[in-house]
Amino acid sequence: MPRSPERPDLARAVLQRTTQVLALHTIWMTLFFLSAGTVHYAPAWVYLGLGLALLVVNYLLVLPRNPEVIIARSRGGAGTKAFDRWFGLFFGLSSLGVPVVAGLDAVRFGWSSPPPSLIILGLALVALGNAPVVAAMIVNPHLEKTVRIQRERGHEVIETGPYALVRHPMYVGVALQHLAQPLALGSLWAFAPALAAVACLVVRTALEDRTLRAELPGYEAYTHRTRARLVPGVW
Repeated sequence: MPRSPERPDLARAVLQRTTQVLALHTIWMTLFFLSAGTVHYAPAWVYLGLGLALLVVNYLLVLPRNPEVIIARSRGGAGTKAFDRWFGLFFGLSSLGVPVVAGLDAVRFGWSSPPPSLIILGLALVALGNAPVVAAMIVNPHLEKTVRIQRERGHEVIETGPYALVRHPMYVGVALQHLAQPLALGSLWAFAPALAAVACLVVRTALEDRTLRAELPGYEAYTHRTRARLVPGVW
């Protein structure tokens, strides 16, 4: 089992991970406002505020229960699979395409005009998508940012919590949040890059599942107990 983190390690990891997340939020919102041509767009600021609030909620829920995962997600590890580097490239480009298209559509040109009720729905779905993410982080100390077999950390199969329902619960939440982003920002055209990002996640799920079946002891048996990768009864 992973060791209990020392306080200096944890404090450093929290600072590093917070910096990473804030940097991503900054890049994401900067792209939106540049494409929009203005910072005067309330749904974007509400979306940013929601994201920061969810970050605080995640820390409050995860740190007392599974601090090791914060350390794991603040740094990389040796042995990341080659396919995951390609995933990072395509997923990153698709994800960053969402604010660009949304800014052009929702603010600058107004190609689509969804009603305010859909914006509210989008924000609610972003918050809902956080639930499987934080649930996975609470029970899985091996939930790193890249796909690799963490032999130096005693990598083992996790079957509790959301992992009893689907084998990749974090991806469920991330996919839902990506599909909710266009609605939250008031742009239907932004579904194009959002769907591309979700497609990348589906491919990564399949490749990660194949890797774990082949290299992680006990995972093959786990797949017979929890059959769904992302959607129970579907796939």
